[in-house]
Amino acid sequence: MWIVIAIIAVLVIWVIAMYNSLVSAKLKVDNAWSQIDVQLQRRFDLIPNFVETVKGYMTHESETFEKIASLRTSWANSSSVAEKAKLDNELSDTLKTIMAVSENYPDLKANTNFSELSEELRNTENKISFSRQFYNDSVTMYNTKLELFPSNIIANMFNFKARELFETENEEARKNVKVDFNK
Repeated sequence: MWIVIAIIAVLVIWVIAMYNSLVSAKLKVDNAWSQIDVQLQRRFDLIPNFVETVKGYMTHESETFEKIASLRTSWANSSSVAEKAKLDNELSDTLKTIMAVSENYPDLKANTNFSELSEELRNTENKISFSRQFYNDSVTMYNTKLELFPSNIIANMFNFKARELFETENEEARKNVKVDFNK
């Protein structure tokens, strides 16, 4: 009789421990996503100041500025990881365009506000990159727990669902880089 009670107690403790482990991993994924969201929102908040600084110099780049405004609106209306990843890639490409075009404006590059905002955007990009990596590591750990035995039994019993990774759709970023020092 005592052996049966001990076995049942061990099983209950095991189920509780597995469940708590899965909840902990799920909350870590939620937190990691929140960190990406915060950094991406920070970038979107910096961009209007950046655009206003650049606008005076780049009057013929209005379509780029309109695209940024459109991306901000889309960002506010998106909810899934895939949608936000796509918008993030589009915004990164647009910012690269502005930075490349700014090279043609020495007065703009010398502007203190432009320099400070550029530096702030670079720092934010680094934080976004780190946040993406942390999110993907957290999702991978969580999804692994959902697949491994015996935690997959508890995950199925309590309806834990796999999460999607933050992936780039930018084919340019996946190409091999060709380095040529002869130019």
